[in-house]
Amino acid sequence: MNVLLLIIVGLVAGVSSGLLGIGGGTILIPALVYMWGFTQHQAQGTTLALMVLPIGLLAAVKYYQSGNVDLSFVMYLAIGFFIGGLIGAMFAMPIPEPMLRKAFGLFLLFVALRMVIF
Repeated sequence: MNVLLLIIVGLVAGVSSGLLGIGGGTILIPALVYMWGFTQHQAQGTTLALMVLPIGLLAAVKYYQSGNVDLSFVMYLAIGFFIGGLIGAMFAMPIPEPMLRKAFGLFLLFVALRMVIF
């Protein structure tokens, strides 16, 4: 486990969350699956555990009970996500709404194609 890389991925997810309103499902889950070889269940459970308070708590507990949450990953990703959310929000404010909407759509399209094709 590369702690610095986990924090950077958390930071990217946080920036994306603040900038585009996304992060967990579109950044963290693919990263955990493709970069660290998590199963889809493990990636979803670990991402839910990251966002436990208050949403996702019951789902994260269920994933944890099934052995699909890696708490060591949760801690470091959360550090980057916490700071990155603020940075992303600061960058998003001056972007015109139509441009931000298009960026969001293009990003989701890219991720969807990546998940379906590869």
